[in-house]
Amino acid sequence: MFVLDPRLAQDTLHIGDFPLCRLLLMNDANYPWFILVPRREEVSELFQLDAADQRSLLRETSLLAEVIKDTFKADKMNIATLGNVVAQLHMHVVARRRNDASWPAPVWGRHPAQPYTEDLLSELRAKLRLVLTSEDFRFAAEPV
Repeated sequence: MFVLDPRLAQDTLHIGDFPLCRLLLMNDANYPWFILVPRREEVSELFQLDAADQRSLLRETSLLAEVIKDTFKADKMNIATLGNVVAQLHMHVVARRRNDASWPAPVWGRHPAQPYTEDLLSELRAKLRLVLTSEDFRFAAEPV
């Protein structure tokens, strides 16, 4: 049974689900920073996914990156799996802009996280609803 790593659950907001991956938003308004987590048990490395899941992860990552790049007018997309702190396989998809808080350095540990306000989060979700229109994506219920 899939269980989200507690650290990811603590640091992110659940946006929705693709066929393979849970889509999370890092709770840091400094950057449009998304995380895809394959809903598979005890997988820490890309090569541990079977070939079909590897293709699905690449497809979902590419779709998300393209949508995020256009929606947030990114100059560069940063896409990576690291897992040094959280072992559960997860793919970071970060829209970078030349004027963001950390450009051109990596986003990790550069600046304190700026949690999303209710208004900023609602605005971001509304933007995503306009562009994540695939039948293969389901938005999570928004907290009341």
